[in-house]
Amino acid sequence: MEEQEEKKEKSSRIYLVIIGIETILVGLLAWQFFSQRTRVETIETEKLVFVEKAENLQTELQDLKSEYENLRISDKKLQKDLEDKLAMIDSLSVLAKKHEGDAYEIYKLRKETETLRRIMKHFVQQIDSLGRLNKEITVQKEKVQVALNEEKDKVKTLKQEKEELTNTVNLGSVLKANNVKVSGVRTKSGGKKESETKSAKRVEKIKITFTLGENKIAKKGDRAVYIRIVTPDGKEMAKSLDESNTFSFNGSKGYFATKTTVNYVNNDMPVTVYTAKSDIKFLPGKYIIEIASDNAIIGQSELVLE
Repeated sequence: MEEQEEKKEKSSRIYLVIIGIETILVGLLAWQFFSQRTRVETIETEKLVFVEKAENLQTELQDLKSEYENLRISDKKLQKDLEDKLAMIDSLSVLAKKHEGDAYEIYKLRKETETLRRIMKHFVQQIDSLGRLNKEITVQKEKVQVALNEEKDKVKTLKQEKEELTNTVNLGSVLKANNVKVSGVRTKSGGKKESETKSAKRVEKIKITFTLGENKIAKKGDRAVYIRIVTPDGKEMAKSLDESNTFSFNGSKGYFATKTTVNYVNNDMPVTVYTAKSDIKFLPGKYIIEIASDNAIIGQSELVLE
């Protein structure tokens, strides 16, 4: 009986040991299972976090690109730098997509993104500085333009005053033919005597007398004096209708019937001029006589022949 009891007790102890070992094994398996599960969950969570960070980085890069694109730069060098930074943002965006599960790579890309953001702030400062400088330059340019316009106006006014003064002097220096008298004449006694006549048939030439008035500002010296005669039929009397018998007056050009040269000395000077004797018969009617010198008409009169 005692042997049976001992065997039975021994069997019970072995059984308990086996149960203990199994319990420990089950516990180890359970611990390994839960540990592995926790690790898997942690990895999945970390992966989600990495993906989320990568997505956030993509969003930041897109926002940063929009901010760069909204910059308005007129400076060519800055514009080139801006285009280079935009190209870098596109490259970072591609890398962020490629390494969205790599925490270290995402970390490096985020640092580069922060660097680009700081550079953008520097761009903004430069643009603001350029903007202020351009405003100052514009203000200075406007001031210079106003001053330039004022100077132009002054020069224009002085030029007008000078022209007016010059015109006044020129007008003042123009001679005047005073006491103009015109008559038709014929000669007698072999040309030694002359008599006035109003008969167109008897007139041989036209006599013009006048006085060049005193003018202290006129230039002294020889003056060409032209006599222009318009006949009753509206033609200009001339020795011949060629260039040698033309002269200028009041901006126009015409033919002279006769001319003379006088030495003017700024005092009253009597002048007598005759048209050349011609075989052409004078027509009855009104003749218009104009006296010209220094390109201007200085006197005029009329003669009516019957």
